[in-house]
Amino acid sequence: MKVITLGTGSPLPDPNRAGPSTLVRTSSGDFLFDCGRGVLMRSAAAGTGPLGFHTVLLTHLHSDHTTDFNDIVTTRWAMSPTEQPLRVIGPVGTRRFADLTLAMLEGDIGYRMAHHRDLAWRPTCEVQEVSDGVVFDDGAVKIIAAPTDHAPVRPTVGYRVETEGRSVCIAGDTVPCEGLDQIAAGADVYVQTVIRTSLVRAIPSSRLQDILDYHSSIEDAAATAARAGVSTLVLTHLVPPPWPGTEEEWGDEARAIFAGDVVVASDLTELEL
Repeated sequence: MKVITLGTGSPLPDPNRAGPSTLVRTSSGDFLFDCGRGVLMRSAAAGTGPLGFHTVLLTHLHSDHTTDFNDIVTTRWAMSPTEQPLRVIGPVGTRRFADLTLAMLEGDIGYRMAHHRDLAWRPTCEVQEVSDGVVFDDGAVKIIAAPTDHAPVRPTVGYRVETEGRSVCIAGDTVPCEGLDQIAAGADVYVQTVIRTSLVRAIPSSRLQDILDYHSSIEDAAATAARAGVSTLVLTHLVPPPWPGTEEEWGDEARAIFAGDVVVASDLTELEL
């Protein structure tokens, strides 16, 4: 199994960081977790793309985590030699989100079907809404969901991928909570979106101060990792974007609490398990 942080950015545009998205490559295929801005460009650099995605899994429906969902839908459809519905797993509300995306794309769908005679089917999504428990199991790969806490964004979920005796926790946006502890317990890799509290507090914007109460800080993520007994903590979705050369300051804050390995992810960071 391989974990690739395709995008490690946040809602704040950064020329070096695409929107939040993590790829977990397994023997059963490539599972894409969230799809922020630029995900298809980053996936191309990782040697995959819409036709290579086994399933797209959404942690929640905030725009920065779903910005390029429409790009995945359109590009997969337009590139497919035969009809291939996009498999999507996400919290309650994902089916409506997919339906609204297809409705938004209606004009483009019509243009392409009118021009390409061999494009005789419409794009479709096979959506599975989940909240807790096993959401995928083909005998080689098992994926488990658990509710997380990103209130007032509800519902939100995190995921645990298990295969060949290894495990990865993809947390999404959340503060520490019971569901997060469940999917992180004993994980080889724990991928957590984080904010650096001291930097956010230094920015004179009440709207930015608001993010402090529904994201994990670096300290929160480190404490969760220590409590869960994970091997490697991966910090992603870094808010605010680190000034080049200061990335290890983020890692050092985590290491003060967590004794395992800490990775301050960049786009296309790869971890082989």
